[in-house]
Amino acid sequence: MVKRIEENIKVFLKYSTLLKELVIRDIKVRYRKSVLGLLWTVLNPLLMMVVITIVFSTIFKQNIPNFPIYYLSGSLIFSFNSESTSNAMYAIIGNASLIKKVYIPKYLFPLSKTVSGLVNLGFSFIAMVFVMIITNAPFYPTLLLLPIPIVYTFIFSTGLGLFLGAFAVYFRDICHFYGVFILAWTYLTPIFYPVEILPPTVLTLMKLNPMYHYVGYFRDLILYGIVPGMRTNFYCIVISLITFIVGVIVFYKKQDNFVLYI
Repeated sequence: MVKRIEENIKVFLKYSTLLKELVIRDIKVRYRKSVLGLLWTVLNPLLMMVVITIVFSTIFKQNIPNFPIYYLSGSLIFSFNSESTSNAMYAIIGNASLIKKVYIPKYLFPLSKTVSGLVNLGFSFIAMVFVMIITNAPFYPTLLLLPIPIVYTFIFSTGLGLFLGAFAVYFRDICHFYGVFILAWTYLTPIFYPVEILPPTVLTLMKLNPMYHYVGYFRDLILYGIVPGMRTNFYCIVISLITFIVGVIVFYKKQDNFVLYI
């Protein structure tokens, strides 16, 4: 077992340069022929924040203190997961010609989608800092702990991306269904509404949603200057590791027959 892990680490290190190239390619393709290019990673969350703030502050009379930061702190981490997993789902299908021609560890393709999503999250954080300055939001020392929920979400998204990437090869319908699922997942995560408005039963069910915990963790550090307790960390670690392990196992069991279906 230990020897096999060592071999996998050696293979990963051998192809780490290729992973970097795949991430760079993803970012270049996304903003190819775009005038503003990478600047859209900052503008997109800013423009969405303006629209959502106008809708919920004026039309729905939502009274959440510092709503722009409340929304952004939930939206950025949720978008990282939804974008990474959606792209990872097409990673094997989209690279079919390359996979058929040369040997490359297949997990690199969905993994590259999660890493490129992480890069986008980093750039999007510039929008958060900009809005915090504009709205005079306090910069709590807890901001230094932001890598913790990001790592939890990265592990979770990687596992889910591997799972979706493997299943999409065999069941293409999942690609169409996942878009609807992401929409429902957005509304079932407290991104633009407070959890206090939910009935106790609904709140209990919502805690089964992994993104509820990651969004809450991210928001506590940014907006409230609170360090989540051991219980929250335990939930986040367990959810991330279980999803990652399941994703890896499913991917490894299915990958040998990918070439027959792509």
